[in-house]
Amino acid sequence: MSNLNFKDFYKVPKLKFDISRLRKDLDLILEKKKFNSPGVTHFGAIPINQIPNDKASIMGNRVRGKYWTIADETGKEVARDIDIEESKYTQLVPEFEKTYFKEVFETLKSKFKLGRVRLLLKEPRSVLSWHKDPECRLHIPIITNQGCSMVIGNVAKHLPANGSVWITNNTKYHNFFNGGEQARIHLVACVLDSPFKKRKLY
Repeated sequence: MSNLNFKDFYKVPKLKFDISRLRKDLDLILEKKKFNSPGVTHFGAIPINQIPNDKASIMGNRVRGKYWTIADETGKEVARDIDIEESKYTQLVPEFEKTYFKEVFETLKSKFKLGRVRLLLKEPRSVLSWHKDPECRLHIPIITNQGCSMVIGNVAKHLPANGSVWITNNTKYHNFFNGGEQARIHLVACVLDSPFKKRKLY
């Protein structure tokens, strides 16, 4: 237990959003759009940004993107899905234009080099695959419960839905589990300039 640390979970200082506005406008979005879950069980995504004027950039497996996983007892690492040109995702999806998400998106874009920004759903009593991504991820939990934790390596951490912004080191093997009976929804952005390489964050 003495070796336990949270070096792969970075809480961004002096940056916080209004959780009540996020939840209110999430409800508005969910009246217009449904979570897309291409080929992944108990998981869903709603893209917030896209490649300018390119609807195909937010369809099919581009909603998911490339990752690596260890699928079975052989321990062999395998690649899944396709490479994504993250830096091209610069345009807000039109449905988000008159919502608080636009302000959040613009603020995040001014502070970080972002790729895709999505609303990600994790259904109750479910878990993601053990995998790693090409980039780190920024998280703003919107709806969560105490049964939700992200696991990076052997370290699990609950990220509360209080408007705080976290960056997680998804270039290491990780997963996410929702052990509650309520859906978990985070705003999740790909961060193209990793803060974990620049300095010690712990």
